[in-house]
This record gives sequence, structure tokens and C-alpha cells, in this order.
Amino acid sequence: MFWRSVVGKLAITILLLVSFVLFILTILLLEFFETFHINEAENDMMQTATRVSQMVEQYDDRDLALENAELIKDPVSRIAVVHGDGTHRISDSTDDDLNDLNLEWLQTDEELMGVFTDGENVRKETSLPNSDVEAMIVGTPVNQDGAVFIFQSLDIVNQTKAETTKIIFLAAGIAIILTIIFAFFLSTRITSPLIKMREAALDLTRGEFNTKVPILTHDEIGELAMAFNRMGRQLKFHINALRQEKEQISNIVSSMADGVITLNRNGDMLVTNPPAKQFIENLYYENGMELNEDNPKSPEPLNDILRSVIHDENEVVREINSQGRTWVMIMTPLYDQTYVRGAVAVIRDMTEERQMDKMRKGFIANVSHELRTPISMLQGYSEAIVDDVAESKEEKNELAQIIHEVSFRMGRLVNELLDLARMEAGYTRLNKETVNADAYVERIIRKFRGIAEDNDVQLISEKNLTVSDISIDADRLEQVFTNLIDNAIRHTKENGYVKVIVDSSDTYLYISIEDNGSGIPEEDIPFVFERFYKADKSRAKSSSKKGTGLGLAIAKNIVEAHEGRISVKSKMNEGTTFEIKIPLHAD
Repeated sequence: MFWRSVVGKLAITILLLVSFVLFILTILLLEFFETFHINEAENDMMQTATRVSQMVEQYDDRDLALENAELIKDPVSRIAVVHGDGTHRISDSTDDDLNDLNLEWLQTDEELMGVFTDGENVRKETSLPNSDVEAMIVGTPVNQDGAVFIFQSLDIVNQTKAETTKIIFLAAGIAIILTIIFAFFLSTRITSPLIKMREAALDLTRGEFNTKVPILTHDEIGELAMAFNRMGRQLKFHINALRQEKEQISNIVSSMADGVITLNRNGDMLVTNPPAKQFIENLYYENGMELNEDNPKSPEPLNDILRSVIHDENEVVREINSQGRTWVMIMTPLYDQTYVRGAVAVIRDMTEERQMDKMRKGFIANVSHELRTPISMLQGYSEAIVDDVAESKEEKNELAQIIHEVSFRMGRLVNELLDLARMEAGYTRLNKETVNADAYVERIIRKFRGIAEDNDVQLISEKNLTVSDISIDADRLEQVFTNLIDNAIRHTKENGYVKVIVDSSDTYLYISIEDNGSGIPEEDIPFVFERFYKADKSRAKSSSKKGTGLGLAIAKNIVEAHEGRISVKSKMNEGTTFEIKIPLHAD
């Protein structure tokens, strides 16, 4: 509103101040001019009365003196000459009210008759008898025991006063109008830079830091505009610095492999990065809660740790298990000077590390087991030969054959370990060649038909090839086929089936090996491609199901060397399916 603006307040202040001064000045002027006009009229009448008295004293002819007196008096005035012997002379006036004046009333007024008793001039303002007319009366003594009185109506003075009052009010009105114009001009000129500063300040609140206030004057307001522009530049510089620092910190936090969560005292999550969001989603899902993206609250495990950090003001390290994964959380208090305003939590997914540690221990145990058994057999059978336990040549040959098979198995285990180590180290080189896809697959299937018949397992092949020739490392890929088909036959019961499906498109070769065997336990599916994985944890297997547990790990590395992908799906007692996808035009 106008009345609440600086322009309105300043203009109204100036107007009220000038109006108050003009009001006081008008009252004083009216009083002054009222007194001034009356005094001027009385002085003029007194001068006329004095001159008439002198004329009366100079002329012996009283009528002649009165006639001369009428020549010098004001036409609206009336002169009365009273002599000491009681006689009097009186002139006429253009004012009829004064012509009706009775001198007997004059002689009864003690104050006016004081001119005879005291011999001094008298002045009086009074109402005429039997009339509402106000008149001024002055009297001056005459040496011959007489007096001269002059009458004049106050209407003349009042008219003069009215004209003067009009002039004063007109001047006051003009002064007020000029004051209003000046006040608005001055206030607008003064407040115009302030209004521009307000608009610039609003622009700053909207983030428009390039806004500048024009410097119109070189006074305090101009200096304020310069300071405002300098403030805007400094604010822009600091905001840009803060934005860059915030973006840098945000990029650092977002690119961290560890999860980062910043919480306030109420448990509201202020900052989270992608690993932390995954951790929070797992906790919410595990606790049967829904995550509110607008106002995310920390789940209960984090609230417990947060309360402990706020209460003790110490760093807390906790291990949290969620959705089969292990997380280690380090929560540290955040201070606002000495007040704990929240906490920051760093979360690390330790599942892989724990699994790697478990794999390392399992690898040592598996290698020790795989080597200890054949070494014990070699030691036992060789001692039997040395101690001549086997007497006949046939028995010695049989023991030697067993030693040969065991040593061959140990050599195969060591070779597979070396191959796997080279593959994982990136030293695998593929010897790619162009082969006929149909003939290549058929040759592999034909190699396993005898084994399948021996195990009463039906071996089925389906080929939907749209290309005739493919570029692969035939020996390495045959090793993959061999491992998967052999595993499928060995883990399929009698009268079961193993289905090998080979499809192709213009860009990919698809291989699927499906069986309806015993399947893989659900908790073991993520680890089937690890070294020494065996579905039979007891290791008490029949001779038909023995193996080193390295075949699937080697198969995965061979497929990935072809820039492909291998996956597995399985259900207990229903079967297992391995799927392979290899690009045909990979370098």
C-alpha cells in the first residue's frame, strides 16, 4: 500500500510538518493583522480627531470648523464636536447606522466622558445603542473645555480583515500544494534508489546475482548503492565458491564405493549416495517399511546407533546384516561448535571381503584335500610295491596302474589350477578360427552319446543356426561344452534327459544346456562359478560323480574371454539350465 511505502511515509511526514507550521503561522498572522487593522484604523481616526481639535481651536466659527473637518475625514466616519458649554456639532456619514447615533448616549458613557475629566485621548470599541452595529470611537480633548469624537463602523475593518484572511488562506493553500508536489518529488527522488535496491535484493533472493543498482547520486544513497553492488559481487563469488565446493563434495560422495549418510538429531536423512540408498532400501524392505522420498527417515537400526552417538558423543562401529549381505557402519557425531547437531555414517559392504576370506580358507582346504587324498594313495600303493606286499606281477601292475591314474588326476588338477590362474590374471590368449557351426556342435554331441547311453540318459540336441561359420577358439569352447554336458549327465538320474540347444542371430551365438537332474540348492547358486564349488558338501561321492570343482570356474573365464556371458537357473529336484551368450563379431 502507498501509506506503508517509504515514499508515502516521507511525503506524509513532510506534508504534516509543513501543514503544522502553516497552521501556526496562519493563526499568528490572522491575530497580527486583526490587531494591526484595528490599530491602524484607530490611529488614523485619532490623527483625524487631533487635526479637527486643532481646527476647532483655531476657528472661532464653530460651524466653519466642522465644515472644514468634514473635508479631511473619511466619508464613512462621523465627527461629533462637544463644547464645554454643552453645545455640540455633528457631521453626517455615508453609513446610515452612524447617522442614527444619539449623542445623549455618548454623554452617558463614563469611559468616553473621561476625555473631559482626565483630558486624555480615549479609544473604545462598542456596540451602538439600539443596534447590532459594532463601532470604533476615539476622542481627543479640546483646550476650550471641549472634545472631538470620531465614529466609524467596524464593518470596514472586518472587510479588510476578511480580505487579508483570504490572502493568507490562499497563500497557505498554494504553499500546501507546492509542499505536496515538492514532498512527492523529493521523496520519489530519495526513495527511487531504495526501490531499485529492493528490487535488486529480491533478484538476489531468486539467485540473480548479476543484478546491479544504478548509481544516480554521489551522496549517502549513492554510496549505499555502490556498497550494495559490491555486496552482490562478493555474494556471487562466495555462492559460486560454495556451489563448486558443494558439487565437488557431492561428486566425491557419489563416486565413493562406500555408502555415506548424513543425519540430523531427529533421524532425518539429509545426504545419501547410491551405495547408501541401496543399503537403506534393503533395511526398509527387511523391516516391512516404505521409504518416503520427500521426508526420508532412518530405519530402526540406524536410529539406535544415532541415539548412542548423540548420547555418548563418541564414534560407534557396528556390523549390520541385511538381505544376506554384511555391512560395517562407522557413525561419527557432527558438531555445531559444542552441540551435537547430527551424525555422519560411512557404510562399507563387507560381503565380498568376507566371501573372499571364506573362499581363501575354502580354497586352501579344498586344495589340501584334493592333494592329500591322492598323495596318501600314492604313498600307500608305492609302499605296498616297495615292501613286496604285491607278490605277483599282475598285482604290481594293478598297483602301478592305480598310481598312474592318481598321478594323472593330480597332474590334471595342477594344470587346471594353472589354467585358471592364467585366465584370472588376464594372460589367456584365444586362438580363434572359423569353423562350421553345425558340424562343430554335432561333433561335440556325438562324443557324449556313448556316455549318455551308459548312464541311461537321453541326450537331445536342437540347432537353430542362422549362420554357417563362426569365429571362436574351438578347443577352449569345446572345453566349456565338455564340462557342462558332462556335469549334466553325471547329475541326471536314469531315464532323465540332457538337452543341448544352440541358436544364433546375426550378432550372437546362444547356447543352452538343460537337464532334469537333481538341481542346485538355492543358497549355492551364486557360488557355482567359484573354484572348488561342489554341490555335494560331504565330498563322499561315487566314482561317477568325482571332480575337482574347477570346471565351472574355467568355463566362466573361457566364455568371458570370448566377451560373452554365462548364467545358471536351477530348482532342486527339477533340473538345471546353463545359458551362454557369445558375440559373433567380437575382437
